Amino acid sequence: MNDRVTIETTAADEADDRRRTQEALPASDPRFMVLADSMPQMVWSTRPDGFHDYYNARWYEFTGVPGGSTDGEGWNGMFHPDDQARARALWEHSLKTGEPYEVEYRLRHHSGVYRWTLGRAMPLRDEDGQIARWFGTCTDIDDLKRMEQHKEVLSQELSHRIKNIFAVVSSLTALSARKHPEAAPFARDLRTRIGALARAHEFVRPHTDVSRPTVGDMTLHAFLADLFRPYTAEDGAPRVILAGDDAAFDDQAATSVALLFHELATNAAKYGALSAPGGRVLLTTVNRDDRFVLIWVEQGGPIIGHEPRHSGFGSSLAILSVENQLGGKLERRWEPQGLTLTADLPSTALSRRRAAAEASETL
Repeated sequence: MNDRVTIETTAADEADDRRRTQEALPASDPRFMVLADSMPQMVWSTRPDGFHDYYNARWYEFTGVPGGSTDGEGWNGMFHPDDQARARALWEHSLKTGEPYEVEYRLRHHSGVYRWTLGRAMPLRDEDGQIARWFGTCTDIDDLKRMEQHKEVLSQELSHRIKNIFAVVSSLTALSARKHPEAAPFARDLRTRIGALARAHEFVRPHTDVSRPTVGDMTLHAFLADLFRPYTAEDGAPRVILAGDDAAFDDQAATSVALLFHELATNAAKYGALSAPGGRVLLTTVNRDDRFVLIWVEQGGPIIGHEPRHSGFGSSLAILSVENQLGGKLERRWEPQGLTLTADLPSTALSRRRAAAEASETL
């Protein structure tokens, strides 16, 4: 009996010794300290409860604070006041759950300025799965952040100028039509197409929080809902009804999709379902594996006796948009109750992100 107690006591003591050794690792292992001090990143470590008890030389070089002054809870005071609460909340969440810690914050440099920093930490667990210590790093990303902000400003400025170009072209078209009244119908159609392109650009262009459209997320359904907003009933109900699968959507497809459905809606308002008080259009979108299909069905418009004998500019524009620009297939059926159009697109046609994701999966 005594031998068994002795064996169990010895095993418990060894486990405690290992745990204490792990907890004291940064202070006791010179190899770790040499490695940590040679890294370009700031390295830190804490006890399982989150008490900071080790920083490498790079931390003190960057911050300029006296050794030991940021032990315990002193680290949070080094952050920009606007970032302290968020950083602490994420850290406390990691301590509670054991999940990896990652946060961007502004860290006070020894010069007195705050520099953007990426903080990360991972738990080190013992053989029982208990957290024995946290090891973390801080990486100076201030230069990268400034480059990203500069690119964003340039992108927004370019986008703003493109928006102004649309407005100028539309105004020039209107002025030209006044000088040449015989071209008024052509000018009117051209201005509506320019307006459709402008709305597409406005939806997908880079935005600040202030300038961002309020139509919703950057998805196909949100974009189409905004495009069809002029075609509503007197009571405000939509006459072009969207149904089916939504999809990620960006500027890769915005122009082509805007031109296609602008032409369809315009023709429906002139000659098809939207020209009749009770007419409507059902637009169904279906995600089929590697294809994305859009089905436009007009209902309640004038009865169609036969297929049009001549293809107009709108038909040519639809073919150009779907087959040439989006790499899809276009099919029309002239039913007595109205036009049915099917646009069968590659699933990658609507979004660069979707295209990149599928490309990476094939590698």
